[in-house]
Amino acid sequence: MAVEISNPAALHDPTGFGYSHVATARGELVFIAGQYDSDAEGHTTSADFATQVDNAFANLGIALRSVGLDFTDVAQLRTHIVDHDLEKLAVLGKKIAVIWGDEPPAQTLTGVAALALPRMLFEVDAVAVRG
Repeated sequence: MAVEISNPAALHDPTGFGYSHVATARGELVFIAGQYDSDAEGHTTSADFATQVDNAFANLGIALRSVGLDFTDVAQLRTHIVDHDLEKLAVLGKKIAVIWGDEPPAQTLTGVAALALPRMLFEVDAVAVRG
C-alpha cells in the first residue's frame, strides 16, 4: 500500500470528525493531521492560548512517536492561530525554541478567524521524514 493510515490510541478517535491523525506515504514521508488541545473525546480542555499550544505540541509528539518518530524528524510545520497577534506569535516562538532550539523546521503560520471547533485557538500539523 502506498499510504498507511493510523490513529494512535493515546489520541482521540478523529474518524467521526472526518480525518485520521497520521498518514505515512511510501514509508518515508509522514503527514500528521492538525493537532490541538484535545481530550480523549476530541474536545478542547482550556481557553488559555499558551496551554492550547503546549497541549497541541504534546499531541503532535504522541502522533510522531506512534510511528517511531520524534520532533527531530519534522521537516515542516503548518500552524494556525485564531485572531493572530504578536503576543500569540511570541508564545508560539518560545514553544518552537524549547522543542527545536535554533534549528526549527520550515513553518507556515496562518492567522485565521476560526478553526474546526468553537474553543480552538491553535492547531499545528506536520510533515516528517523517516530515515
